[in-house]
Amino acid sequence: MNYSFEYIDIILLAMIAGFIFLRLRGILGKKTGHEENLGTAFEQDITQKKEEFKKIDETSFDEKAKTDFLKGAKIAYESIITDFSAGNLKNIKNLLDKKVFADFNEAIQERNKKGLKSETTFIGINSADIKNYVQKNNMFEITVDFVSEIISCVKDNDKKVVSGDPEKIKKVYDTWKFSRNVESYSPNWLLTDTQA
Repeated sequence: MNYSFEYIDIILLAMIAGFIFLRLRGILGKKTGHEENLGTAFEQDITQKKEEFKKIDETSFDEKAKTDFLKGAKIAYESIITDFSAGNLKNIKNLLDKKVFADFNEAIQERNKKGLKSETTFIGINSADIKNYVQKNNMFEITVDFVSEIISCVKDNDKKVVSGDPEKIKKVYDTWKFSRNVESYSPNWLLTDTQA
């Protein structure tokens, strides 16, 4: 009598396993032999992208490349200005060179130590022009002149204005340098220098 229950249990478990197998096969599909090797495809894609990135040099930096770069540079400029003012360096860490990040971080810590708060309202960019571009070994550097309009002030703990004017729009002239390693897989440009 006990043996018949064991056989029923085994048959029941086999049926459940078969059902699960069929459901998984229906969802995931089966290999037909025509699938591309994903590892190889991924490596080819990375190699292809690397070759595309290498194409950025002084001779291939044409008008379209300049226009595309300036679009990204304007977005980066606004993000860096507003996040630095708010003290949110983690939001822009991937846009900053290590030295610039360290300098910005030190400035924010100094501001916090003095109990100061920066308030910035970004109005817009009047112009952004490529001043210079050069390739030095594997690094491609682009210097951009920005003219923007910003309302900014610094307040103390009592919300008293210690510098700037919270009501006045001021015109700001900045020269920033961006660079990218043409050998890198990453297409990201990093801010490497700022001059006001």
